[in-house]
Amino acid sequence: MLKRIAVFLVAALFAATALAEGRKRIEKATDMPRFTYKVEGKLEDLVRDEKAFGRFAAQLQRDNQSVLDGYEIADKAAHRDLLGVQAQIDFLEGRYAEAARRAEEIRALEEKPAEKLISGLAIRTMVAAQAKVGNTTSEAYRQEVGKLVAAELAKHPYPVISNDVKRYKSGAEIIGESLLMGGIRDRLQPVVDKAGGVLSSDFAPAIVSTRFALVARLPLKQTLIDTYGTYLAANKVEKPDIWAARDVELPRDGKYSPVRIAIWDSGVDAPLFRDRLVLDKAGKPLFIAFDVHENPSRSELVPIPAELRGRLPTMKSRMKGLSDLQSNVDSPEASEVKAALSKLKKEEYKAVVEELGLAGNYSHGTHVAGIAMAGNPFARLVNARLEFGYKLLPDPCPSRELAEKNARNMQAYVDFFRKNGVRVVNMSWGGTAKSVEGELELCGIGKTPDERKKIAREYFDLGKKALTAAIGSAPEILFVAAAGNSNADAAFEEAIPADIVQPNLLTVGAVDKAGDEAPFTSYGPTVKAHANGYQVESYLPGGDRVAFSGTSMASPQVAGLAAKMLAANPKLKPTEVIGIILKTVDKTTDGRRFLVHPAKALAAAKAGGN
Repeated sequence: MLKRIAVFLVAALFAATALAEGRKRIEKATDMPRFTYKVEGKLEDLVRDEKAFGRFAAQLQRDNQSVLDGYEIADKAAHRDLLGVQAQIDFLEGRYAEAARRAEEIRALEEKPAEKLISGLAIRTMVAAQAKVGNTTSEAYRQEVGKLVAAELAKHPYPVISNDVKRYKSGAEIIGESLLMGGIRDRLQPVVDKAGGVLSSDFAPAIVSTRFALVARLPLKQTLIDTYGTYLAANKVEKPDIWAARDVELPRDGKYSPVRIAIWDSGVDAPLFRDRLVLDKAGKPLFIAFDVHENPSRSELVPIPAELRGRLPTMKSRMKGLSDLQSNVDSPEASEVKAALSKLKKEEYKAVVEELGLAGNYSHGTHVAGIAMAGNPFARLVNARLEFGYKLLPDPCPSRELAEKNARNMQAYVDFFRKNGVRVVNMSWGGTAKSVEGELELCGIGKTPDERKKIAREYFDLGKKALTAAIGSAPEILFVAAAGNSNADAAFEEAIPADIVQPNLLTVGAVDKAGDEAPFTSYGPTVKAHANGYQVESYLPGGDRVAFSGTSMASPQVAGLAAKMLAANPKLKPTEVIGIILKTVDKTTDGRRFLVHPAKALAAAKAGGN
């Protein structure tokens, strides 16, 4: 009997080895297999109709499983995404035990401390409540879900999971049927119409997540708000702030040299920094800008369409409201935006969502500049404005001409920096090859996923090659990039500039004020430093102050530190500045975070880098 078991074990070992050897490894997001799905009728009907959805979901689940079974995916985030779709389909189709099993698979693949504890919380508690109560539409079921969520949260340390719980609560507060269905009606339906009733696997998961939210999550809206709210109210514990002791401000009367720092972003409200601007020959703020069509622009901030200029106060108020919701702050602005989004009428969706996107673009660069310039009276600001799209459908659509103009403009920006003596450049933006594929599909360009993949690769590589070369052409300038907010490996996603490797480029991930990894931050081999990117307060255009979160807020912390180091020691080269910053970081025991230490880095810079 023992011999037979040994034989079976050996056979199983060889079978597992053969299976592993037969699985193709996916090293990049663009290597993921692509599928297409024929859609009959309207997508909204597909989401709402149980039988139609079941047929669609069966095809999608089959294809996802073929990828999970046939490929080894290098990035755990991509692996988790596939499992997440599978788990949602299983729950919607009544395969509750299978949904719970997949949720545990996802949790086993988590890498961040909070997610290791509470990943899959919703599905796991919903499955457990269904097993006990049965009827998922009953009040008893809702009460059981709330009870189970509360019990689960109580088991874990508040400082570790608090940021995630606040995010869960804010998500529950703004959810509403029109907000859920708006993206299906106004964004994806035009795609299907242009493609003759076909949707790719890039957008198919949105059908599943929308139905899951509509059928499974929306009925639990108030239960979840109450449960998360009660938990947060009972744990009003401020996390320790590690940055206060690390931060450093340069005294105005110190012996420091002016340092020019460029905010390569969506534009800066120059008057807010009037005493620290680089001026042109006419005495006006020096800046360079290209618009969304990659044409030169004379606008220092994102232009606001005439019909929306009167809406600017509301737009900025909603930016603050969303920030307050994320922080679990009860404010008039939070209440307004919560009501506006959760009670949205379907005909309002496009205008409201695009307005929020425009407000974000309008605010972003100024907020980033305020962080980078903080505590440094010797910093001198240069505005380098990019223009990002904010509409539900790309405008303009990707094209070879646009990609070539963008490639030329990358070099034009860097040439401008060099000509004007810029020492540090902050880049809190990014893009990926997959995102170009998505824009192509939204625009109806390319007949098949493979055709779009080829076109996207061509356009993306033009931009990445140009940006890499431009950064490399300015070895005297330090470039600081944000890692990205997709909670994924920046290298796997081929995110630029985060994935670019140049000796004068440093990529930064985000942690919170206690040094805990932010739920959204991307990571990977190019992410070498971490700074506070969670609810960081800075300026909006006009001078209002608000807290935003993102690696966009972490990157300028490091760019600002570099400018202080160069003010103290102008002779330092970019590679030396990076070397000092990385030499003085505190590496966490999990090996994932490299927390910058501004005071130590500045002291080392003053000492000549030793």
